[in-house]
Amino acid sequence: MRKVAFITGATRGIGKACALRLAREGWDIVVAARSVAEDPRLPGTIHTAADEIRQYGTDVLPVPCNVRDAEQIQRAVDATLGRFGRVDAVINNAGALWWRTMDQTPISRYDLVMGVNARGTYAVTEAFLPAMKKQRDGHVVAMSPPIDVSMAPGQIAYMLSKFGMTLIALGLAEEMREYNIRGTALWPKTIIESYATINFGMGGPELWRKADIVADALWEILQHPEQSNGRALIDEDFLREVGYSDFGRYACVEGTDPLPLSAEVMAAARAIMSARERPAP
Repeated sequence: MRKVAFITGATRGIGKACALRLAREGWDIVVAARSVAEDPRLPGTIHTAADEIRQYGTDVLPVPCNVRDAEQIQRAVDATLGRFGRVDAVINNAGALWWRTMDQTPISRYDLVMGVNARGTYAVTEAFLPAMKKQRDGHVVAMSPPIDVSMAPGQIAYMLSKFGMTLIALGLAEEMREYNIRGTALWPKTIIESYATINFGMGGPELWRKADIVADALWEILQHPEQSNGRALIDEDFLREVGYSDFGRYACVEGTDPLPLSAEVMAAARAIMSARERPAP
């Protein structure tokens, strides 16, 4: 029986890299995202991503899915189960980014990051739980960091939303243990090449890694459920645990040393973004 992965935000970046990695291993893929029509600011749609993923001979289902919309989520879940009859992995990758201090974060922006990140992860996972409980199997992965309070100053709203995702994954691992449903959080050690890193001015390619490292870490998480269940993992660290040693191949620019995704790096990125938004003198 072919396995099935439901991946939010799979039209580009980390989400698409994960979809391609699993498809290469013979998984069927559900591409779930908001992008149904081309936008010059953010290239790629659920349909173009699906076409790219199909090169591996897998069955791909593109479904519109705004994770802030409960009705769209339920329709995406129904379409997934109607097409494949099961789901083996739910990958909560869709995300909203806002690295600002509280006095620069109006409640509307707070609602956005919480709605997409924490609430979206909860809503998608909860909607799939009946099917995973019935099949007594499943793995939920949240693209979110280990809980480290030193990351909160400077981006309180964002880190609340990302830590919420992590708590969902870790809590689920205990709550659903009797149903063999696993939960894992996954986060990159370095800045990853994406439209977010480009649009928010987080350095250049010499400071980034390819999204392939996160995709490889996801694959290994799914292959080592007992080792990954109930943990908040960093991509490189977990890959080392399972035997990987060559990390130079993930650098966007050969021979460079990508920048760790630390509180200091996030502070520098905030300063750059703020400078861009200041009106010219």
